[in-house]
Amino acid sequence: MKALLILSDGIADVPCPQLGGRTPLEAGTNPHLDRLAAEGITGLMDPLKPGIPAGSDTAHIAIFGENPFSVYRGRGYLEALGVGLSPGADDIGFRVNFGTVTDGVITDRRAGRDPTGLSELVRDITREVSLSVPFSLKEATGTRAALVLKGSGLSYHLTDGDPHREGLAPLSVCPSDGSDDASRTAEIVNDFVAQAAEVLRGHPVNDLREARGLLPANYMLVRGAGIRPVVTPLPERYGISACCIAATALIRGVATCFGLDLIDVPGLTGEYNTVLEDRAGYVLEALDAYDFVFVHFKATDTASHDGNPRRKVEMIEKLDTFVGRLLAGIDPQKVVVALTGDHTTPCMLGDHSGEPVPLVLWGGRVRTDDVLSYGERSCAKGGIGRLTAQDLMPVLMNQAGRVHKFGE
Repeated sequence: MKALLILSDGIADVPCPQLGGRTPLEAGTNPHLDRLAAEGITGLMDPLKPGIPAGSDTAHIAIFGENPFSVYRGRGYLEALGVGLSPGADDIGFRVNFGTVTDGVITDRRAGRDPTGLSELVRDITREVSLSVPFSLKEATGTRAALVLKGSGLSYHLTDGDPHREGLAPLSVCPSDGSDDASRTAEIVNDFVAQAAEVLRGHPVNDLREARGLLPANYMLVRGAGIRPVVTPLPERYGISACCIAATALIRGVATCFGLDLIDVPGLTGEYNTVLEDRAGYVLEALDAYDFVFVHFKATDTASHDGNPRRKVEMIEKLDTFVGRLLAGIDPQKVVVALTGDHTTPCMLGDHSGEPVPLVLWGGRVRTDDVLSYGERSCAKGGIGRLTAQDLMPVLMNQAGRVHKFGE
């Protein structure tokens, strides 16, 4: 059988007062997600370990079967790989946010989430900034970008220049291990940020943004220094062909590390305006061509980070529409489907937390249970029980008949 894994980023939540004590999953109308639950088998999944909040990077590493506590080497390289920068083995990757700084204080870490003119800003920074090592910069989704420093003698053991909060001044990047390589790399990163700020200050693009009532993208907040993790590709581990459909650079980068081909689908943005619900046909075509298809939906996590439970309900209902159109074209005797999240992101926190996420398996020979709806509390009663993300691929591949017996 073939296997389809649908992952809704940050879909899990906790009871929200704005929704009458229900989670966004429980508050919405999701007949197709509930169909998966009623016709499949459900449970809970801990992305890392019980009670340990997971980043999207470490969670996806675990979901694809590796131990992130052993192999994780920072997020920046994965972001750079995901936007197509192709960093080398000795290169250091960084996440970058275009932010807004006023009188030395960060007033918006994402410059209003509006990407207007960012490609021109990236172009001019690349032209005008001069460092002691070669570098590459490329815009990603929203107001994000990825930076790569190239060459040997560099280190990813660095602190962030982003304090992760508004109302504070940007931080200087510092070495985190005291090594000469880390000290040198920190100096290079700080030089990049300073020169980039000069390019952005008074740039015509920012004049245009402010004239349109948008926040200026006048500072680069650098974080998440990383190198390539050493992992086993899924095609090698299971003898399968595999692909990924995702808009988010990080997820595309993780998928590339695990040997998944990237399928570009028009209209997928990773933001509220994504049109995944209208792109089921692309997924069905991918299932014809590949043994394993991974589909990532970001907008649920965006609503969580914005602290907007009602918008999260809308995004889950958008996911439900997509699932319904998919199921209309899937033979459950030929394809096994898994649907889950990578972490819980409570709207009341606006960040990831350590609660488990709901999981459902549908199709093939799954042992059905008595659960009738897909939600955090309902799936806790399911037949899968509670497993960790590292268990997911073996469980899914077993249902697809692609796991070899251990022993005689």
